[in-house]
Amino acid sequence: MDEKDLGRRFETLTTAHVADACIRAGLPVRCAPAAMSAVEPGTRLLGRARPARHLGSVDIFLEAFEEATPGEVLVVDNDGRLDEACVGDLVVLEAAAAGLTGIAIWGLHRDTADIRAIGLPVFSLGAISTGPLSLRDRPADALTSATVGDHVVTGDDLVLGDDDGVLFVPAAEAERLLTIAERIRDTERAQAERIRAGVSLREQVGFAAYLAARREAPSLTFREHLRSVGGAIEE
Repeated sequence: MDEKDLGRRFETLTTAHVADACIRAGLPVRCAPAAMSAVEPGTRLLGRARPARHLGSVDIFLEAFEEATPGEVLVVDNDGRLDEACVGDLVVLEAAAAGLTGIAIWGLHRDTADIRAIGLPVFSLGAISTGPLSLRDRPADALTSATVGDHVVTGDDLVLGDDDGVLFVPAAEAERLLTIAERIRDTERAQAERIRAGVSLREQVGFAAYLAARREAPSLTFREHLRSVGGAIEE
């Protein structure tokens, strides 16, 4: 699937839809920790990951940009540090000039007002005034993998971001996941419309029947019941 088609399809979805699709597809759900959010609320992120481990100097990002392909997302690993910012306005400007579609930072940023004015989507753990505090040794995989929370991200991953957070999925599974996510979206929208029309969610999912069936078979889960009635909640 090409990038334009990916972008067009993701515009009508949320990261929540895609996370649920991962569960349906039997794939790990790799969400960035909840603290990672957009510098400018309402912005969205989509692109193949371009990892970079911050080592205390901007040159690692410049090197990543030298190798980057337009449409990628810079994924910055700064060990989740909360005592220094590792990305500022110049890095964001350079990322935009290199054709990247955004930045996801496992760490902090600074120059918030300037970053908002630039308009490139940036997600981070928050802002702090101070820049890098020390230089660290460079590992061999500094530009091939990044750790974000509990997850390792490589160039084989797509990065998706919105107001619900940041999600990493295998690029090779993108088309399948989006197709499943679209089905989940359509089911949930139909359920929401029926609630607005006066049909409760309990009625739609046959909740009374589920409770009765559970009395007969205590091991029956709500998720199993939903599958039998075609519901999308909790799936």
